[in-house]
Amino acid sequence: MKVIHTAEAPAAIGPYSQAIVSGNFIFTSGQIPINPASGNVEGSTIEEQAEQACKNVEAILKAAGSDISKVVKTTCFLKNLGDFNAFNAVYEKHFVSKPARSCFEVSGLPKGSLVEIETVAEL
Repeated sequence: MKVIHTAEAPAAIGPYSQAIVSGNFIFTSGQIPINPASGNVEGSTIEEQAEQACKNVEAILKAAGSDISKVVKTTCFLKNLGDFNAFNAVYEKHFVSKPARSCFEVSGLPKGSLVEIETVAEL
């Protein structure tokens, strides 16, 4: 098992790692739309926030030695499922390999975020 950390993605805001490599897989923690340079949530719309969350996932996967094309499963959490179509428009630009996915509406996310994305990827 190997712990992954990069300054190109937001630091963990709790007792967890940005990602763990186990065997040939990378398991990322959920990524909310925090800009790692400012430490603030990036954007106010679902599109802006989804874009930043995807960038954070990509940075972590790169630090682990992989990339977004090797993602096999995502779990996505939306504050409002009414944002589903707008979220998908951003998501499909990043996850072009169309990994397996679950997507849920949740009552709240850290720092008032509208979206959180976690992934499982191959090395």
